[in-house]
Amino acid sequence: MANHKSALKRIRTNAAKRLRNRYQAKTTRNAVKKLRNTTNPEEAKAMLPKVISMLDRLAKKNVIHKNKASNNKSKLTKLVNNLS
Repeated sequence: MANHKSALKRIRTNAAKRLRNRYQAKTTRNAVKKLRNTTNPEEAKAMLPKVISMLDRLAKKNVIHKNKASNNKSKLTKLVNNLS
């Protein structure tokens, strides 16, 4: 167990950040799955910028690796372009 006041605070802040990161990552994964399952081209084109923004935000905060975000964005863009 932590012996210093700052260490106790760090434990609390890490727990809060972990919760926030997990929530955002799960929300993004759900959005990606929803976009992959969409068959309507117009709806997919409207969803794509939002999903790309979510992926960029996660990569910026180091929740996911930047290359993983890039790969996901590339594959999703190809998928949406092939729908129409």
